[in-house]
Formats: sequence, C-alpha cells, structure tokens
Amino acid sequence: MPITGVPGTYVGANFQLKLDGIDAGFLKSVDGGAISAEVINEQVGSSYQIKKHIGPPRYEPFAIELGLWMGNAVYEWIQASWKMNYARKNGSIVAYDYNLDARSEREFANALITEVSIPALDAASKDQCYMTLKFAPELIRMKKASGKVTLPPVKAGQEMWLASNFRVEIPGLDCSRVTAVDSFSVKQTAPMDNIGDLRDPLREPGRLEFPNLSITLAESSSSTWMDWFDDFVVRGHNGEGQEKNGALIFLSPNLQAELGRINLFNLGIFRIAPSRVDAATDKAQRVTARLYCERMELQLGKLGKV
Repeated sequence: MPITGVPGTYVGANFQLKLDGIDAGFLKSVDGGAISAEVINEQVGSSYQIKKHIGPPRYEPFAIELGLWMGNAVYEWIQASWKMNYARKNGSIVAYDYNLDARSEREFANALITEVSIPALDAASKDQCYMTLKFAPELIRMKKASGKVTLPPVKAGQEMWLASNFRVEIPGLDCSRVTAVDSFSVKQTAPMDNIGDLRDPLREPGRLEFPNLSITLAESSSSTWMDWFDDFVVRGHNGEGQEKNGALIFLSPNLQAELGRINLFNLGIFRIAPSRVDAATDKAQRVTARLYCERMELQLGKLGKV
C-alpha cells in the first residue's frame, strides 16, 4: 500500500526502471536483485574446528511487475527475446520517496530475460492486470541516488488493463464465448558460464520454451472446438497443416481500443473436457480446452505492427 504524508518514506509503485540510459517507466512492484555469497565450510587438518569463508558474489534475478504504461524499450526487449534475438541490457531500478526524490539505485549489467508471465484473464473478474518480467544480470551494484523523478508517476487508470477485457481469435473456431484464459509464462534459461577465473561469471542464453494454453469457453459454443479435437486427436490428422494460428488480444476498458496482443503460432489441441460444476449451481456449463503453442510474438499498440 502506498505510504502518504510521511516525507522520506518509500511509496508503493515509485520504482523507476531505466534501460540502456532510457527512462522506461514506473513499475508496479520489484522483487529480487539481492547480492549474496555462499558460505563454504572447510575442515582444517585433524582439528574439530571448521574454518569458514565465502565464495564469489551471486546476483539474484529481478522480478518486476509492470502494466501497459511502460516505454517501448521494455516491450522491444521482450519482443526480441521471444524471437530469439537475445539482447543483454544494462540499466537500473531507482527508488523514490514520497516527495519523488531519488533515495537508492540498483544498477545491473548484461541482463537477460528469463521469464515473462501473462496474468490470468477472466470475463467475470474486476481485477487490473500486470505482467511479471524476470531478468538475470551478470552484475548488480547498489548505490545512493539523488535528484527528482525524471518521468511522471503512473496515474490511476492510465493504460488500464483489466482481466475481463480480452478476446481470443483462432480462425475456424467459435471464440465468441471464451470466458477465461489461464495465466502462462514464456521461459528462457540463462545459465552462467563458470569456466575461467572471472569473479563475475558470464550468462549465456539457453533454451526458449513457449507454454501450453488453457482456454475456457461456454459449452454451447464449443462444437467447432470439439470437431477440431476429434479430427486432430481422435482421427490423428495432426500434421502441421492441421495446426492453427491465432491471437490473444487485450482491450481497453471501453472494449473499443486494442491495447496489445500476443500472436500465437502453430496451435494444436490435445485435450478438451467439461469444467467442474456443482449440482447446486446455476452457472452455464463450460468446457476447457488445452492447446500447445510452438511460438508467440508480443505486439503492443505503442509498438505498432510486428
């Protein structure tokens, strides 16, 4: 919760991200980014005493929550990562107090994206959405900061992204009554190269993994989905030509403007079943379809067409 009226205190969401010298915008939250070292125990000779010392520093990945109000630099970084055009970023996270004076700064170097999580979408929800971006730097340094904020803080309602305002489009399937899409994460490994005498090991991009999707829709509109499942799974017509492309679209609060989308490529259905429902409920029956996805592309309104 934001702290108000107390000079010198930190305020919720008053954390600004900078990437390669560019002010990228304010964050919903920041976690991780700590520096630690492993404690190493050594048995010295025949003595019962154990000698202790520490190993080289370790730098924890950052996990930041952000909305759709950020600058292009953040979304372009994600786009490049999902296309396997891996980009190492230098930057910092600056913390500001109630008066918007900078109080501390954590600089990072050669960071690679390791995970992007898209929140759950639900037509019955009233929650605001934030994606979670995790990145692993090779180096972190903490330092004092000074000066006023260089960008205006996020205002309530700015680029509001609501869990209920979305649309699924998959040509050939009736998506008019899709009610929910489960949260999912795109993951990228970034193992450290510990070979050599470097005190701060290098990180190298590893495997990129796009997740399966879980989509819930009204049973009354599921016939095209059932037909695809029967052909794709039961009859075994599941080559690349029977896979589908589609999109998950984020809409503005008035449902008129497109805030962004995730384009989906090479979708294949592998399960569809009725969702759990209690006998006493009066809710309409729903089914949940499970789809694999070979590739995704992030496209946001600020970035134009991909």
